[in-house]
Amino acid sequence: MNSVYMLLDIVLLGITEKQRGRYAALAIAAVVIIVGIPLWWKTTETYRAWLPFSDINELDSLQLRLSVDIEVVFSRGTLTPEQQKKMPLSHVSEKEHQVDAKTGLRYQYETRYRTATVMEEDALNQPTAAEADLSLHTLTESSCGSVVVYLIPESSVLLPEDVKVYVGQRRTALLRSPPFKSSWSLNEVISSLNPRVEQIASTMSFSHQDITAALSDRVRMTKVTKESMADSMRAIKSSPGYEITFSLLNPDPKSHSLHWDIEGALHSYIQPLLNKLAPIANFSVDSQILYYAVLGVNPRFDNSVSAYTLNADSLSHVINPVEARLGSNAASSNPVLNFLLYVPDAHHSPLFIKDHSRREVPTNAFHSPRWGGIMVYNVNDLYGPESERPVNIDINMAKVMGVFLAQLRLMLGVHKTHPPSGFVLQSPGSAGLADWELDRLMWSRSVENIATASTTITSLAQLLDQIGNIVINDNIALQVSSAVTSLQSAVAELDAGNLAFALQYSREAILASERAFFDPSLLHLLYFPDDQKFAIYIPLFLPMCVPIVLSLLKIVSEVKKRRAEKQAKSD
Repeated sequence: MNSVYMLLDIVLLGITEKQRGRYAALAIAAVVIIVGIPLWWKTTETYRAWLPFSDINELDSLQLRLSVDIEVVFSRGTLTPEQQKKMPLSHVSEKEHQVDAKTGLRYQYETRYRTATVMEEDALNQPTAAEADLSLHTLTESSCGSVVVYLIPESSVLLPEDVKVYVGQRRTALLRSPPFKSSWSLNEVISSLNPRVEQIASTMSFSHQDITAALSDRVRMTKVTKESMADSMRAIKSSPGYEITFSLLNPDPKSHSLHWDIEGALHSYIQPLLNKLAPIANFSVDSQILYYAVLGVNPRFDNSVSAYTLNADSLSHVINPVEARLGSNAASSNPVLNFLLYVPDAHHSPLFIKDHSRREVPTNAFHSPRWGGIMVYNVNDLYGPESERPVNIDINMAKVMGVFLAQLRLMLGVHKTHPPSGFVLQSPGSAGLADWELDRLMWSRSVENIATASTTITSLAQLLDQIGNIVINDNIALQVSSAVTSLQSAVAELDAGNLAFALQYSREAILASERAFFDPSLLHLLYFPDDQKFAIYIPLFLPMCVPIVLSLLKIVSEVKKRRAEKQAKSD
């Protein structure tokens, strides 16, 4: 009897051990699946902050609308009393251009018509157009990006007979009235004026080719004319700041003791232009004198002119050897514009630059796109062969700065305007830049910044979407969101015609987009793909998982076997 009880105890003990093993295996599997795997997944996942991908996708298809406010003012003698009674009027016209599948442009011109005030009539009675332009500017200051056209009688002596339009230094233009019939209605008068007003607006604000060239980061080269593309390639790319360096190269200090009043010249010629360009970018200016700095090309002596010459084909070899002596500001990442004044040594004087047609360049200077300019300053006629060496020479800074100022305008994107026939453009004067020229540059820079920032931010979004193991930290997400918000604001301000705000927001957008795109944290896990993760974790998890998986498989097989036995008994 005792042997029977012992046998029963052994059987019951065996059943209990099997159940305990099943429960232990299930418990371990549950802990691994419910706690272990999620915890491992969370602790090893790549952190990716939220990005506004939907807004970025909208920026990939860029539709810009540029709004220009135009005011046409009729002076006394241009309208009949009956026509004046219907003043003021307003008219809105639009032009649409589809640049490519993802980029569209729409130009909106909101024109308001009114008659001149008494004070404006007095200003238009000035003896010259320049004085009238100044007087009109003192009365009212036009907003940035706007255009004001004053229509003067056909018989007015304010403009020469062959001049139809006079564009001043500010944002005003004088338009000689075409011949009107007294029987014409006001709408007919305005219709006859519109073509000329559109020409003035295109000259003083922007042209379609300028805006298309500013979109060069988004559109193909074939969509841009050669002239506009040449101007765009000559100008340095838009940047928050620029470093401008003026260098005096004296290769023969034993013969020439050169003196240049660079500080006074910068204050008189360059600083007024930089003050005008303050809304565009920040500028830093410095100067230096380099001794024993020679050109990398040996000039050839031309017997026909009894002088040394540099041909246009050899000018490209001049820059590299000289650039090695210039140095750079390592503390700044802004683009550098170099302007070099080279005084030839006594053995290679005089030295003249010749163009591709073998003719002497009047300014004796040349410029390299997006780099700067070099001017050759001959001094051999300032002293005789028996003069005591070194000869003290004072450089004519007015002559030098006139050349450098013209080159600086080209480098910064102030292109030469080609007005229609009958137009006269007043010189910008001591300011170096007319108000309407600044507006043209601001229009181009705003569109260029928007195009560049949108391309940068969409490229970054595509990169982050394709490579899932790149870390997106909160700082990058903040910069991307800031860039998207600034881009949306810039596009909205362009639509509203607020040029100054549009430029400001576009600058913020390009800064934020580049900070996000070039953030070094984006490369931390770029070369740590998923197959390397498996190679690391499999040796750790495989020894632990094999017993658990085998136990689960055994439990599943026992359950299936038990169900089969129960099914057989029931049958």
